[in-house]
Amino acid sequence: MSPSTRMMLRRYSVFIAIVVVAAASLVLSFTAHQAWLIVFCVLFPLVLVGVFDITQPDHSLLRNYPVIGSVRWLFEAVRPYLRQYLMEDDLSERPFNRDERSLVYARAKNEEDRQPFGTELDTYAAEYEWMTHSLAPAPVAGEPFRVEVGGPACSKPYSASVLNISAMSFGSLGRNAIEALNLGARTGSFYHDTGEGGFSPYHRIHGGDIVWELGSGYFGCRNRDGTFSPERFAERAADAQVKMVEIKLSQGAKPGHGGVLPAAKVTAEIAQTRGVPMGEDCISPARHSAFSTPAQMMEFVAQLRELSGGKPVGLKLCVGHPSEVFALAKAMVKTGICPDFVVVDGAEGGTGAAPHELADHLGMPLREGLLLMRNALVGTGLRPQVRLAAAGKVTSGFSMAANMAIGADWCNAARAFMFSLGCVMSMRCHTGACPTGVTTNDPHLQRGLVVSEKAERVTRFHHHTIAALAELVAAAGLYHPSELLPHHVWHRVSPIEVKPLDRLYPFLPSGALLDAPDETPYAAEWQAADADSFAPRQEVGPRRAA
Repeated sequence: MSPSTRMMLRRYSVFIAIVVVAAASLVLSFTAHQAWLIVFCVLFPLVLVGVFDITQPDHSLLRNYPVIGSVRWLFEAVRPYLRQYLMEDDLSERPFNRDERSLVYARAKNEEDRQPFGTELDTYAAEYEWMTHSLAPAPVAGEPFRVEVGGPACSKPYSASVLNISAMSFGSLGRNAIEALNLGARTGSFYHDTGEGGFSPYHRIHGGDIVWELGSGYFGCRNRDGTFSPERFAERAADAQVKMVEIKLSQGAKPGHGGVLPAAKVTAEIAQTRGVPMGEDCISPARHSAFSTPAQMMEFVAQLRELSGGKPVGLKLCVGHPSEVFALAKAMVKTGICPDFVVVDGAEGGTGAAPHELADHLGMPLREGLLLMRNALVGTGLRPQVRLAAAGKVTSGFSMAANMAIGADWCNAARAFMFSLGCVMSMRCHTGACPTGVTTNDPHLQRGLVVSEKAERVTRFHHHTIAALAELVAAAGLYHPSELLPHHVWHRVSPIEVKPLDRLYPFLPSGALLDAPDETPYAAEWQAADADSFAPRQEVGPRRAA
């Protein structure tokens, strides 16, 4: 008996025991004593509940854990009332249904997400933020917001939604989860990022728009020794489903860290998708081998754009050393080659597994990283050519609006779309035993995730979140989120002090780093940056206060 089958029997053990005892009690009621009929009458409804749980398509936990899974839904139903009772007047903690996961669930399930009595948040708590509104609101947009992606060197620009599915690889997510995400993306007209695990067959089945992410392992377009293969890339990138290509430099949850998928976990499907041999560890190096300097990276961008037939090519990174961000900007200026877009992944971004120190204390959080990249592009006059995207705990219309006020053209979300698939944060992503079938390749657990049902939830979450963003934008007197500016978002610094973002952070004017870098807060970092090396020069002069 396989480990997967044994695990399935354990999950069904309570239901099986109920069926066995119910059947035995029915027999004993005829052969021994009629009192056994009482036991049967008590257990038979549970048998019906178990059969219903196994066959219904809506809830993954019930399909995978018949009868006992219902206990979870009972706790979910009473938890808001328990929290309210136990926490009494602690308004900052009381409304469980306002946490990000519950908001996603409500929107994905098409449930009511509006709240009575207005805000229950402590508006005087530090870090509280809000948007300013207009006394002359604009009409709420009826059409989904789109962003044209593709610079002057791009011959096949792409019209992207302002909210898309962030990078999550096949292997990290199971086949049913990948299928549901892609079908939801196709239905809702937004894109699905493959993650660095490659463009799998399950990304293809439903034909949703794909952003193909290339990590340091070059999965799907690599030579036998793990180096980049232009021929294999050109063949795969020619697929009409691939709309853009994204070079992954780092991810927020574990930047600067490679990865190893042990040989025992390299299934035949994963091996075929990634282009790696069976029976060997699948290694993602910590750095790329196709380039070694910022200028060479820009040349690699141009190479991929040409090999793909003119499709947009961009970068994804979690910001680390500020001087390296400026080195990228200097390389763009020096070579005349710009990526079509840059996705900034915040350090708060998620992952299936990462060392605690890397997840909690390495990399720049999204807001600071996004601001630094915005200033690097604006300060060098390159912003009109390069689109900017944000990823990292994006779950609501407001979180999108705040990122766009800083400079993002669109946002990507990963965990929010996982919630829409039914993820309950069991924190077992790295074990292969995800109870809802999202982050596992176990066929018995994946059975719980019904593709058609979860795809609808993915689409609904996207639709309702964009609608919420549209209402915020209209309330501010604007017509498109691209009109949002830093002064539209205010931040409470202390109980008695608030500031708009443009007074809290430095926002450089166009060309400032080229015209007068010493007058910017980044004088030392700009001086240290080198287009021909990732290693910073020795910083010259004192740092200027922001």
